[in-house]
Parts: sequence; C-alpha cells; structure tokens
Amino acid sequence: MGNRLRIHEIYDSIQGESTLAGVPCTFIRLAGCPLRCTYCDTLQAIPVDSGNWMPIADLLAVVQKKQRPLVLVTGGEPLAQRHCGELLSGLLSLGCDVQLETSGAYLVTDVPNGVRKIIDLKAPGSGEVARNRLENLDLLSAGDELKIVLTDRSDYLWARAMIEEHQLGRGDIPVLLSVVWGKLKPDELCQWMLEDRLPARFQMQMHKVVWGSEAVGV
Repeated sequence: MGNRLRIHEIYDSIQGESTLAGVPCTFIRLAGCPLRCTYCDTLQAIPVDSGNWMPIADLLAVVQKKQRPLVLVTGGEPLAQRHCGELLSGLLSLGCDVQLETSGAYLVTDVPNGVRKIIDLKAPGSGEVARNRLENLDLLSAGDELKIVLTDRSDYLWARAMIEEHQLGRGDIPVLLSVVWGKLKPDELCQWMLEDRLPARFQMQMHKVVWGSEAVGV
C-alpha cells in the first residue's frame, strides 16, 4: 500500500493568500497540529484524528485528475507528519507549482527543492511565539516567503523589529503581513506600513472576502 498520511480534506479553490493569491489551486489539508494559535481559523483540523488515512499514491492520483496549476499542502501542521516530504516530492513530479504552508515550528531542512515554502512567523499575539525556529530564516530561497499574522499594534511593532533585525524583505524572500480577521483593521495596518516604509507586502485573506469569514472548504 505504501506510505500514507492523515488527511483532513482535499478541495479546489482559489489561493487566497501568498504571492500567488488568485491562482486556481488544489488544497491538501493534513490533519493534526501541536500548536494552539489564539486566532486559528481551522480548529477543525487540529486533532490528529480529524481526518482519514490516505495512501500517498492515491493522493497523487486525485491531484493529477484535478489538473490545477497550483497545489498547496497545509494543515494543521503538515510537517508534523513524517511522510509529508514524500508527498511533496510526488506533487513536484506532476509538474504543478507546489506550496507548503508551515507554522515554522519545524525545520524545513528536508523539504524538497522546488517546493515554495511559506513560513508563518508567529507573533506574540498568536500565543506561540516561542515555537518559532528562527534557523529556518537561513533555509529559505527564491520562491519562498514569510507570513506574519498580526492581532494588534504590539504584534506589528514586533514584526517591524524582526524585519529590521534580520534584514527581512530586502532580497528574494518577501514578507507578507496580514491581520487577524475581525480583530485588527486592514486600513490601520496599511497606514503603519506606509508610515514606516516597511519592506513588506500587505495581504488579505481573499477567500474570506469572496466566500465569507465562516466558510470552510473554500
């Protein structure tokens, strides 16, 4: 049967975030996450038993049939499952663009070359800032990106300090700042970024604008 992964859901949508926002995409959401971010909007995927076991070969067959130009592997926390790298390698072999969204609590050392890594750098408001593996900052390359979700002004100041300290956003790795939906006003964040001339990019969760903040599987 081969190796398998615990899958919460697979669905087609439009990529709502990242520098590839707006691209039709197949989402593969792996089940289980050891983090408990205060603003998590996929609570249903946190339990490790929230999905079903699926052979990697079957997953690849499903994705190949869908024929989307982009595939995103997300969670939960996908790197918490040890065969995630095998899935990523298989997806690359299908010829589509492959993104991996990870909390940054796991090293991305074993992520195959060619996968576009999106590391979610946790700000203090997440409640999980201590889980950041800052070693990952040196493991990123062109095509990868950093994402920071902000709950308030304090989180923004933290993000600004991180950008300055680590010289982020000035090379091939863009930094994307987003707000916790319904908690921090988007126009406030935009104004702060403009005032500080921050080398970062503002992003909204496009899927929530299109289908509403409570919609799932889109």
